[in-house]
Amino acid sequence: MLFRSMLAGTIVYVNAGTQIAKIESLSGILSPGLILSFVILGFFPFIAKKIIAAIKARKVLSQYEKPKHFDYNLVVIGAGSAGLVTSYIAAAVKAKVVLVEKHRMGGDCLNTGCVPSKALLRSAKFLSHVKRAKEFGIKSTSVDFDFADIMERVQRIIRQVEPHDSVERYSQLGVDCLTGDAKITSPYTVEIDGQTLLTTRNIVIATGARPFVPPIAGIDSIDYLTSDTLWDLRKLPKRLLVLGGGPIGCELVQAFARFGSQVTQVEMLPRILMREDPEISAMVMARFKSEGIDIRVEHRAIKFINNNNKKTLVCECLGEQQGEEVSIEFDEVLIAVGRIANTKGFGLEELNIPLTPTRTIETDQYLQTLYPNIFACGDVVGPYQFTHIASHQAWYASVNALFGRFRKFAVDYSVIPWATFTDPEVARVGLNELEAKEKGIAYEVTTYDIEDLDRAIADEEAHGIVKVLTVPGKDRILGVTIVGEHAGDLIAEYVTAMRYKLGLNKILGTIHIYPTMTEANKFTAGNWKKAHASKTILSWVERYHSWLRK
Repeated sequence: MLFRSMLAGTIVYVNAGTQIAKIESLSGILSPGLILSFVILGFFPFIAKKIIAAIKARKVLSQYEKPKHFDYNLVVIGAGSAGLVTSYIAAAVKAKVVLVEKHRMGGDCLNTGCVPSKALLRSAKFLSHVKRAKEFGIKSTSVDFDFADIMERVQRIIRQVEPHDSVERYSQLGVDCLTGDAKITSPYTVEIDGQTLLTTRNIVIATGARPFVPPIAGIDSIDYLTSDTLWDLRKLPKRLLVLGGGPIGCELVQAFARFGSQVTQVEMLPRILMREDPEISAMVMARFKSEGIDIRVEHRAIKFINNNNKKTLVCECLGEQQGEEVSIEFDEVLIAVGRIANTKGFGLEELNIPLTPTRTIETDQYLQTLYPNIFACGDVVGPYQFTHIASHQAWYASVNALFGRFRKFAVDYSVIPWATFTDPEVARVGLNELEAKEKGIAYEVTTYDIEDLDRAIADEEAHGIVKVLTVPGKDRILGVTIVGEHAGDLIAEYVTAMRYKLGLNKILGTIHIYPTMTEANKFTAGNWKKAHASKTILSWVERYHSWLRK
């Protein structure tokens, strides 16, 4: 293949050289032959790339028999966020598409992730406001609740959102929805429950991820909870142990503490929310401690002991008390140390589709796997395990699968926002200081303390910060972190600004409603402007005003 591409390149360059050699006068520069040669020369890299890709595709697919006709243009495996959006787009462009799900439509986000967790957090936040009644000028309040009712409300919210992701809705949109275990038997065929065989032009894998359960000694002796099984609880644990200091662990730690559980959070690293800047995670830790949460950072889980239903976790200290063992008793334990992609049991092994070192499906920039007509998107690919990123990837997977023979689009990760829905919320887009330093990117920092914001003061939520990284000397935004009330909403303005290359000057020049939390964004831009005001110009302006007073 390399020889063929070199030969073709040699022919193109020799032809161009030959045409140049034939020039006998200035008019010869405009000869059709020379112009055509240069056109071919300019397009050759693109054409060669297409030819090489076609040769590779033919080679990898040659061992499989191609059906004479296809049942579908696209088979989508997995009906979570990535699979739903992929099939939605395919149906919208009139492709014949089938969506296969072995469990529940909506995937983790609807059934065990985003929707139930946010419903739980809302009830917990209401209780936190009741406890703060005096801050709002209310002398006394009382509240009576049953944890079972809280969890039933969570299920009601799921049922209310469920129609958005239902078989009925997607069938009406033109998607064939099947329930069963899908197995890819070739790049052109998918088997359902070992019986029905579907032939397809393209396949999109959107099988998601599941909670990772670490192999801690004795873990099988206890009935541990995960973010998948937590929702079956109807009795509030008196003592809850949470392993993990990431976003999922932190959100649930605070929620259960507000319901009245004695919560202990165990994290092996020096602080929780390790992906955030140190002062950002410190703000969340301070709030957790003020709410009575026992945070044990630099504690490594060694083993679980279950002695006559008396449950204990033994940890090894990693900090100043390195080597010391600590025992923590608990009634229930929630394992929240991360998630692992679902890559087994549906044909990847048989087709030798490679995985990355992080055990996600290996894809190229177009979300193609080893096989040019098999794509993957969502949590099963990474690198970001967020619902909105799964939906973002789904557009690329579906469009590249259906129209890639004409043009393919490289997935764009340039502006990725996310939020951790603790109280205070933590939202981020782009770089923070940790990442900027790791990558050696020069930056300036501009901050605004939300404690000075009128609306935050009126709402008794005067805490948090807006932190913006910009190119030194310029207003171009490299990244933003916001800590505070509704941070996940406030970040949207910066996401738009970064996406469309708008700087802080544009935010400063935009009218923001008073009094709102969004004014924090404008005041941050104002702080940047003050720091970059020209002292020379201001000196001349001062002289001008002084002259006018004479």
